[in-house]
Amino acid sequence: MTRVAAVDCGTNSIRLLVADTEPATGELTELDRRMTIVRLGQGVDRTGRLAPEALERTFAACREYAGIIKQHGAERVRFVATSASRDAENRDDFVRGVLDILGVEPEVISGDQEAEFSFTGATRELAGRTDLARPYLVVDIGGGSTEFVVGDGHVRGARSVDVGCVRMTERHLVRDGVVTDPPTEEQIAAIRSDIEAALDLVEREVPLREARTLVGLAGSVTTVSAIAQNLPEYDSTAIHHSRISHDRVREITDRLLRSTHAERAAIPAMHPGRVDVIGAGALVLLAIMERIGAAEVVVSEHDILDGIAWSLA
Repeated sequence: MTRVAAVDCGTNSIRLLVADTEPATGELTELDRRMTIVRLGQGVDRTGRLAPEALERTFAACREYAGIIKQHGAERVRFVATSASRDAENRDDFVRGVLDILGVEPEVISGDQEAEFSFTGATRELAGRTDLARPYLVVDIGGGSTEFVVGDGHVRGARSVDVGCVRMTERHLVRDGVVTDPPTEEQIAAIRSDIEAALDLVEREVPLREARTLVGLAGSVTTVSAIAQNLPEYDSTAIHHSRISHDRVREITDRLLRSTHAERAAIPAMHPGRVDVIGAGALVLLAIMERIGAAEVVVSEHDILDGIAWSLA
C-alpha cells in the first residue's frame, strides 16, 4: 500500500486528496479530501494572465495543503494544473510559487491528459455495476473547460473544450465588473450558443451519442445534485452516485438562471464560491444531456483527483 497526495488546481478551485492506494485490489482509502475556492482563473479569459490576487489566494491554499500532506506522511505527491494555468502568459510565476511551497513542480497538463485522469477516477469503482450500461460518457465541468471522455474500460475518445462555469460567466454575464443578476434572455442565449458550438467540436472526435450512461463530475454537477435532493447542507455521501433526471436538471437550471445572487446564496448546500457561476455550470450540464438525449446523469464525487492518485500508485 502506498500513501499518496494528489492536488488538482483548476480555474475555480484547488483540491487535495490524501489516500492509501492498493493497486493489487483496486482499493483507494481516502484519508483527507478538501476543496478551496481560489478563482485562479479570475480574468484570464479577458487578460490572458493570472491576476496577482488570484495567485496569492492559490498560494495560501497550497501552504495549508503542504501542512496536511506533511501531517499524513504522504510518500508521493503530484500536483496537476488545468485550464487557467494552461492559458496564462505568466504561468511561470504560478509554477515557481507552487514549487517553493510544496516542493513539487505543478504539471500543466493537456486537456487530453485531464480527460484520462477524470475517466479513471470516475469509472474505476463502477466496474462491477450491472445497473449502468456501457460505454460511459464522463463529463467533467470545470471552471474554465469541460472534458468529455467516452470509454468502456479504456478511453475510446476524449476532448477538452474551453466551456466552463467561470469562463462562461465572465464572458457573457459580467458587465463593468459586476455579474448581471439575474441574466437576461440574450445573455443566456449567448452562453447556450457557445456551449452548442463547443459540443459540435467535441462530436467531431468523440462518439458522444454511443454512450449509454452519463457520469457527471465536479462542483457544478454535485451542486445540482444537492439542490435536486433538497439537502440541508452539502453531503458528499448522499451526492456520490446519486441519479438526477433530465427534467429535474432542466427545472433546477431554469431556477438558477432566473434567481438573484441572494436567492442562490440562500440555497443550503450552495458553496459561497459557486453562487455567481452555478447558473452557467448547470446550463452546460443541461445542454450536454439534451445533445445526447440522456434521461439522467449519474453524479460522482470521484474524479480527476482520484485519477491522479491512482497514477501515483
